[in-house]
Amino acid sequence: MTVATRSTTWRRAALAVGWGLGVLLAPPLPARAQAPEARAVAPVGDAGLPVTPEELTPDSAPRGTDAPWTQGDPAWDGGVGGTATEADLQRTDAGWAVEAGASPDGGPATAAFAPPALVRDSPAPYPPRLVGEGVAGTVKLELLVDEAGEVDTATLVEGVHPLLDEAALHAAPSLRFSPARMEGRPVAVRLFFEYRFEAPVPVATGADGGTPAPQGPITLQGLVREKGNRKPLIGATLVSDAAPDSPVQTDEQGRFVARFPTGGQAVRVFAQGHKPGLFREALKGTESLEVVYGLEPLVVNPYETVVRGDRERTEVSRITLHDAELREVPGTMGDPFRVVMLLPGVGSMLSGVAYPVVRGSQPASTGYFLDGIRIPILFHLFLGPAVIHPDFLDAIDFYPGSPPPQYGRLMGGAIDGRLTRPRDDRVHGSAYADFINAGFFVETPFKSTGTNVSLAGRYSYTPWLIALAANQLQDPAPPGRTNPKVVLDFWDYQGRVEQDVGQGKLRLFAFGSSDTFGSQAQDALGDTALQSILFHRVDLRGRHPLGKGEFEVGGTWGLDRFSVVSRGPDSGNEIHIDQGTFSGRVGYSVPLDARLLLRAGADVDHKRAIVDVLRVENGQEVPEDSVRVPVALATFAGVYAEGVWTPDDRWTVVPGLRLDSYHLSGGFDHKVIEPRLTVRRRLTDTVTLKGGAGIFHQPPTTLISLPVVDVGSLMLGLQEGVQLSTGVEWKAFDKWEVGLDVYVNPMLRTIELTPFSDEGLGDDLGTGGGPDTPPTQPGEDPTGSGFRRVGARRINVDTPSGNRDDWDLPDFQSHGLAYGLELLIRYPLGNNWFGWLSYSLQRSTRRTTFYRYDSLGRVSSEAQADLPFAFDQTHILNLVVSHKFSNNVTLGGVLHFNTGRPEYGSLGSQTHREGTDTDGRPTWVQVDRDRVDRLPPFFRFDVRVSKAWAYETFSLEAYLDMLNVTLNTETLGFEYQGGGYSRQPLSKSPVGLPIALPIIGIKGRY
Repeated sequence: MTVATRSTTWRRAALAVGWGLGVLLAPPLPARAQAPEARAVAPVGDAGLPVTPEELTPDSAPRGTDAPWTQGDPAWDGGVGGTATEADLQRTDAGWAVEAGASPDGGPATAAFAPPALVRDSPAPYPPRLVGEGVAGTVKLELLVDEAGEVDTATLVEGVHPLLDEAALHAAPSLRFSPARMEGRPVAVRLFFEYRFEAPVPVATGADGGTPAPQGPITLQGLVREKGNRKPLIGATLVSDAAPDSPVQTDEQGRFVARFPTGGQAVRVFAQGHKPGLFREALKGTESLEVVYGLEPLVVNPYETVVRGDRERTEVSRITLHDAELREVPGTMGDPFRVVMLLPGVGSMLSGVAYPVVRGSQPASTGYFLDGIRIPILFHLFLGPAVIHPDFLDAIDFYPGSPPPQYGRLMGGAIDGRLTRPRDDRVHGSAYADFINAGFFVETPFKSTGTNVSLAGRYSYTPWLIALAANQLQDPAPPGRTNPKVVLDFWDYQGRVEQDVGQGKLRLFAFGSSDTFGSQAQDALGDTALQSILFHRVDLRGRHPLGKGEFEVGGTWGLDRFSVVSRGPDSGNEIHIDQGTFSGRVGYSVPLDARLLLRAGADVDHKRAIVDVLRVENGQEVPEDSVRVPVALATFAGVYAEGVWTPDDRWTVVPGLRLDSYHLSGGFDHKVIEPRLTVRRRLTDTVTLKGGAGIFHQPPTTLISLPVVDVGSLMLGLQEGVQLSTGVEWKAFDKWEVGLDVYVNPMLRTIELTPFSDEGLGDDLGTGGGPDTPPTQPGEDPTGSGFRRVGARRINVDTPSGNRDDWDLPDFQSHGLAYGLELLIRYPLGNNWFGWLSYSLQRSTRRTTFYRYDSLGRVSSEAQADLPFAFDQTHILNLVVSHKFSNNVTLGGVLHFNTGRPEYGSLGSQTHREGTDTDGRPTWVQVDRDRVDRLPPFFRFDVRVSKAWAYETFSLEAYLDMLNVTLNTETLGFEYQGGGYSRQPLSKSPVGLPIALPIIGIKGRY
């Protein structure tokens, strides 16, 4: 076992003519004052003890460099100053003296100087990973020691090996010195300090070369682990004051065996990144003492550089986030999927609503996956957290465009959350509670059988809080009555069992979610109005090596339910839409040769949707008025293949192909071919050019995914689009990453089941007025001018009409174009901080049919044009920064800015201009849709602050996370008032709500 010895060499100050010490000529400053540029060096011998000035020779002082320092000191500059400079240290017969500079009379002025001395050591353990390599050498550091003798900063001057350098830099901050003094006053100094690493010496063996030679009885053995998470500490060093020259180190399991002398003694334990521990033991020669030592980390749950075996990047656009980048981003409530809203290419419907508008597509055009399993609903209650416990997620892959072919039946991007890898070392768990909900996560291995079980769940107690607030805000109920209860409830669960099977693995994963919102009657005379969304998924999959590759097979059962309950005192109605899903998939990945990798697979998805319409009277169902109808039966199937060809070390070519079949009972069939191509060219070791193209299809979509829609709407046909993108990636200095992407996405055919594309669709869907009754007054809904009306008709899956023209349906078909530029400047996890800057310049349009209005606000004609999409935001900027300080306080902030979307009437108000009515009175006149204004830009600031504590077997964290701490209001529209018969002045006032989500909570980890 070997540790590094320490030594220092006095360093000449920048202005010295001869050699000596450089110190800060400044008045006494508070501890850790900002005096980092003062230069000095304290000598320490190889044994770690201070060297006296008499032992120094001129040859031991390496030359320094110029380092001006600006800090005021009236005492040293005649009272005028704001500057202090370095001064020379000169050796005199009386000891050390500081040449402070020329005195007012031109002569030299000297001051006595007492150098610092090492009072507390901090050994740097030899990294276990280098034991077999025999790497040795001296790591040279430059330390800034403040007035209290503490190491303020440690800077690498000359390294040996990255692991040795890191060990030295982690150990140095725990060194303590006696303060350097000048004229009796403590001053800050800068000094050289060396860690000399020696390669481990082979263990002595017996004369036969086999059994190790006895070294005395084992008196102490045990485990060294980190406080809080109980992680074994590899390479920790134990030093006994009874045998300081015989340190021992822990092995790969964090265990150690020591043959320290018997008797009472102090055992010091050192480990990289941890505070040294001091333990007093009474050792006996007749028995071995078994102990468990816990060391407190310098930083609880530090932001460490993530080194993972992620697959090589072959996509045009993929952003992968890990660990704290998922759970500690301000304004996201600790939810990994919400972080996507802060990435390039992502817009929003409304601040706080975390359904992303990716590259100008509808939110439902982006697919949400969990280890490849499609998730129907991603977030609780739109504003709430995601439906998956954060501790179940290891990473998120975000594909803003051109996702790989295994993600099929999509027109937009893809978001795939990767589950954590089961840990087989010990039991792990966490629990948290905040103002919205509480949750738990537990994971336990069964090593004897190769089994790992994980469980998680969350439950919202929001209804209790809302009920308290609602009861205070509502008017008192009439005598003998009780006001309805506000309901805003959700829960979710996840369970996983993973089993080793030979060289492969078998996994059973189940998860589900429920959301209910509305109002519920609390007495016999009250009204109930509730809506709920529920889903369950059970997935079984297996992976196993096959030949030179890996084979995967899996199957998933699912149930989605959407319910609407409306009941009065005597009667009511209930609608329940159930959609059952059975899906299967296979995949195989195999290297065909050293430069060609093949990925291929197939998937099938069978769905059956049933609608129950119930009539309830006096609390009982009325069978004759209730209907149970199968409304749709569909099967989706697809096969795909993708090759990764690297003709040389600089080129990567990835051709792909996906074939899909869509079948809806009744004779609705669609078959599509989707070729895709990605090319990457590495110009240098740090710069890569990339480009890609592909064709994509998807069933018609609503604003967000709902049961039955993607099945029953197949009769309308498929959406079709092309995605083209190019860009550059630059791995800049010191871990920084820069990415620039440019994309053009022609949407050849869109079928978006919303009133955004055709102004008249919203009127037909909402009013049912006849085509010959156009509005005659400003502000009334126009319903004519050729827009097709909607006729409701039940679909019979047994004998339906296979001709779409036989159905009285609106024509939602349109086309569009999305294009833009995306910039990402990112510093990944490391050095206890992370952050990124994302900027999106984008435009998304749709071919839109709209009305022309005359000067009086009356419909005059119909027109078509390519207009901005309803959620189009031209500029989007996000700045994310989070830093974990040495006192275990984490502080982070998010700055978000976006320009406003068009002021269309489909999502709020439509732009009006000042005009006159038929009587000449001032009034507001609605403008044509191609002439509307944009809503004002929106800015918000999010913040997260937390404090962590490490105890012997668990850690605790208290946190405050707040979205929109500035309480800024996002304008959703305008209210146009006055004019006309009211004879009031015309006025225009913004309509909006400052959505702010303060979350205060506490989380424990075991």
